[in-house]
Parts: sequence; C-alpha cells; structure tokens
Amino acid sequence: MRIEAEKLRLYAVTDRVRARSAAELLAQVAAAIEGGAGVVQLREKELPYGEFLAEAREFVALCRSMGAVSIINDSVEIAAETGADGVHVGQDDMAAARAREILGPGRIIGVSAHTVAEARAAWEMGADYLGTGAAFVTGTKADAKPIERETIRAITAAVDIPVVAIGGISEANLPQLGGLGLAGAAVASALFAREDVRAAAQRLLPLCRAL
Repeated sequence: MRIEAEKLRLYAVTDRVRARSAAELLAQVAAAIEGGAGVVQLREKELPYGEFLAEAREFVALCRSMGAVSIINDSVEIAAETGADGVHVGQDDMAAARAREILGPGRIIGVSAHTVAEARAAWEMGADYLGTGAAFVTGTKADAKPIERETIRAITAAVDIPVVAIGGISEANLPQLGGLGLAGAAVASALFAREDVRAAAQRLLPLCRAL
C-alpha cells in the first residue's frame, strides 16, 4: 500500500466557498493540515489548465513541507507534472490502470466507487484507496446521490485497500458512518466553508478516528 492508513483518517478536499484567491485557498490548506488532515485533494473544476497547474505546484510544495499527502483531482497530467503524491479519478475519468501507466508504480491512485463492482474493478486495476459516496446529500456535487449504508459496508468488505466516505459529511452526521469498515472520511465544506479551518479539522479528526 502506498499510503498510510492513518493519513486517510481526515481527508480534506478543497472547496473555494470562502477563498477568493489561490493564496487564500493555500492558507486554508495549511490550516487543515495543522488541524490534522493527513491527505489533501486539490479540486479545481473551474480553473483553466495553466492556472490549475500553477496553483498545484504551490499546493504540492506546501503539502510536502508540512508532511501531508498531496492528491490532484481528475488531472493525471497535472499530478505528473507537479510531482504530486497522487491523483484521484472518478468513474467517468481516466481508468486506474491507465493512470498507473502514466504516474508509475510509486504514486497514489484513488478512485471513486459507488458499487461493489466498481470497487473491485478499481482495486484489481491497481487503485490504492477508494472514495465512496455520496454518504449524505451534498451541495458540492449536485448529481451525487446518497448510497445505502449496507452498500458502503459491502464495498469495504469487498476490497483489500482503504475506503473513505465522501459527500455531505459534517461534524453532526459523521458518527453515523461508524461500524462500516471505513478508513476515514473525506470532507470539503465541513472544513473549507468554516471561518476557522484549523479548529474545524481538530474537531473532525477524533470523529474520523472513531469510525
């Protein structure tokens, strides 16, 4: 396994809901790491490639200096060019096997999986961890529908790699995900929509460890 299980406990996914610039977003990333996030995924759906690349270079350097794992959302090319620790791809993005070909054996490949079949396929293609959800109704992805708890349990039981829940997770509902075999939780607005990101991470981490 290319990623420590403890790093996955609190997995931060960036969201520009409060950040007005790359500098503000990176300051939030630093605060999330200080608060206990072991993995941070840079998610920029709207930025032009050049701006995303420039921001990703700073992001990777920041994560490396603070001891956090840097993951790029969707773009295997940017992950490769910036030397990020890995990439996270969805079912409609590049296949895990192709991402592995591009990034090589030492990088982390994360894959979104919503069913046992998708989970096993990603695992067999070399994924290092899975993100499953949506765990709850989420405003980050309008088309993401919550999946049943039994489906999450079945996914974690079907693969021999860590699985994190994602989608609509907050301090209030995170405890509902206990006992499902999850390695951790991936959160976006529960961190990046908060005025004090560091304090929010400090509150979330114990809840993630209790899953």
